[in-house]
Amino acid sequence: MTNQMHHDILAADRYRRSRGLWRILALVAAVIAILALVGRFALPDQVGGDRIARIVVSGTIMTDAARSKVISELIEDDAIKAVIVAINSPGGTTAGGEELYDDLRRLSAAKPVVSTIDELGASAAYMTAIATDHIFARRLSIVGSIGVLYQHVNAGKLLDTIGVDLDKVASGPLKAEPDFNEPLEGAPRQSITELVEDSFAWFVDIVAERRGLTRPQTLALADGRIMTGRAGVETGLIDATGGEFEALAWLESERGVDKDTRIVTVWPPQGNDFGWVGNLLGTSMRSAIGLPAESVVMLDGLVSLWQVAGTP
Repeated sequence: MTNQMHHDILAADRYRRSRGLWRILALVAAVIAILALVGRFALPDQVGGDRIARIVVSGTIMTDAARSKVISELIEDDAIKAVIVAINSPGGTTAGGEELYDDLRRLSAAKPVVSTIDELGASAAYMTAIATDHIFARRLSIVGSIGVLYQHVNAGKLLDTIGVDLDKVASGPLKAEPDFNEPLEGAPRQSITELVEDSFAWFVDIVAERRGLTRPQTLALADGRIMTGRAGVETGLIDATGGEFEALAWLESERGVDKDTRIVTVWPPQGNDFGWVGNLLGTSMRSAIGLPAESVVMLDGLVSLWQVAGTP
């Protein structure tokens, strides 16, 4: 066999493999496009008629302009007859909890709003729950953790050990304080304490107001403790045990909303077109390089968050 014939055979083989690969890629693209198109038209919120909106609050709560916009749109949408807030969160930033609380109070003034707590509804997530008209939790859900937290890490000894010396020029004695190479004490500690106490006082006040408790009763429960949903009912932090089934029954009996009304999840936004493909690829890529499948949110500053000791 001549060199030319061998070269032609190799070229033909490469062409066949390349053509086969492109056919596979074209088929995958077509399947993705069809699924996305079908999914888009199959989304329940594309259909008219009365609906019950579901807002899912999970993971770390932070401020979110898009979420506030969705809640404002629900207020104006006459087809939305009620809202269920499905909570499974350890809390988040105090500002994020405050924003969501205020948004849900505005929503509650216009529509019946009920909340359900699954595994966890603590700190800023409990703040979210009390913004609604009625709270359901599972008997063994974790609720409560009324309080505010500021954590400070003093890495001074570590920096001394490795020979790192930090210096700074600040416009005032409390600018950039507390510093992470110094203990939290003196004026910086007093400043942070006032910050925490101010936020905590507001948290206690809204719990007392929304749950019909006196301030002494609320303070007795506001030492940061967590409790089960059953204990939450006994202390007045929760209205009843149950989940979405019970929430729908309550909406029907107390607010006259037909429990068979179609439910649509309006937050977080449901993926359409090729958004879910991007999410899938993003998750796969993170896993491929050894990162967690879900992104980790780092919080810095004042938080209303319950966490198991030792977790980040």
